[in-house]
Amino acid sequence: MRTTPEHAAQIAWTCLYGATAVLALAVAMGAAMIAAPSAQAQTFRLLHSFTGADGAGSSAALVADAAGNLYGTTQNGGPGTCNDGYGVGCGVLFTVDKTGTVTVLHNFTGGTDGANPGAALIRDAAGNFYGTTLYGGGGTLCRSNNMGCGTVFKLDAAGTETVLYSFTGGADGANPFTTLVRDRAGDLYGTTSIGGTGTFCNSGKGCGTVFKVSMNGQEKVLYSFTGGTDGGYPSAGLVWVAGTAYGTTGGGGERGSGTVFALKGGKESVLYSFTGYRGDGSSPQAALLMVVTGTFYSTTFEGGLGSCPFGCGTVYVVNRTGKETPLYMFAGPPDGAYPQYDLLVQDAAGNLYGTTELGGDPSCAGGCGTVFKLDTTGKETVLHRFNGGDGQYPLAGLHLDAAGNLYGTTSQGGTYGNGTVFEIKP
Repeated sequence: MRTTPEHAAQIAWTCLYGATAVLALAVAMGAAMIAAPSAQAQTFRLLHSFTGADGAGSSAALVADAAGNLYGTTQNGGPGTCNDGYGVGCGVLFTVDKTGTVTVLHNFTGGTDGANPGAALIRDAAGNFYGTTLYGGGGTLCRSNNMGCGTVFKLDAAGTETVLYSFTGGADGANPFTTLVRDRAGDLYGTTSIGGTGTFCNSGKGCGTVFKVSMNGQEKVLYSFTGGTDGGYPSAGLVWVAGTAYGTTGGGGERGSGTVFALKGGKESVLYSFTGYRGDGSSPQAALLMVVTGTFYSTTFEGGLGSCPFGCGTVYVVNRTGKETPLYMFAGPPDGAYPQYDLLVQDAAGNLYGTTELGGDPSCAGGCGTVFKLDTTGKETVLHRFNGGDGQYPLAGLHLDAAGNLYGTTSQGGTYGNGTVFEIKP
């Protein structure tokens, strides 16, 4: 979701603890905390500034076809009449070529077809896309304006959208903010951020689910979170290894700071519970990147160290036995703060790449956001600091092509303030 002015003001940089104490704690924890790295020389190119008519507020990573065309979604924009408090319009599904030309493939209306797609798409061999919308679909139990509880949708190669499932907001879940996973049979798997049978969270509206949707529109809840030690509020997609699904929850766990979990045969087990601020992280909102079987990299939105009110976020590694190690703790400006929703990406040399919503250039409240690189030793390098004119507040992860070029989006900034599409060449 877009950063609100209130959120940006909250994280205006006030160092709550002395720099000496923060550094001492980082050393004690054995975590890498690199002081104020300079931006590495890269070639940055602004490919497109969203106008509003062709989209606004992208929070989803881009995916590519064999020709190198990129596809993505925006949460707002388009001709729809939704107004979700972060922007106007119900969102679009778009493609952009390497020249920066954007073509809208579908405009969401906010009705039964869905509204506010926030997660990355997946694409099958026939060229069909699958994704989720946070709202819309017709369910009436979510939000005061009855916009609906979200959908799972398919968009075929001809541009025709089919809603495979509309969430009701009850035991079946609500408000999916997840990138889907598709198995060989075509069944789709993901998470909903609320809903389910748990009653501890969100005024009794549920703590989130893991679900399966078949191509004929049948939904099955594989697990409902309780919001206790098992976790709650999952917003990220899943990774499947040998019949076991691995994922993260933004809340719950032993300390309420989120979890990494495993799910097999309907039985959930918590592999790790985060320790929160001045610990190893909190609020993991991103999916796990599997680098070798059973070893995963990901980020936490908050926690760790730094000058942010509740910690500036971390990059961590965790394995299937539950051993977790913080690789890097963001300090706040200028190295970045609040890594967001999508997967990290990794190159052939083992370097990781991602974005932070804030930090970097102080032209924006709290900083305009960054693109960063983390090498195999845990050293962070800022590849780009957004300045508002070229985009601000990147919420999405990156696409890394075979040539090592990075592509991504920002949720705001650019010529019209509606966000941008950018390219970074090594």
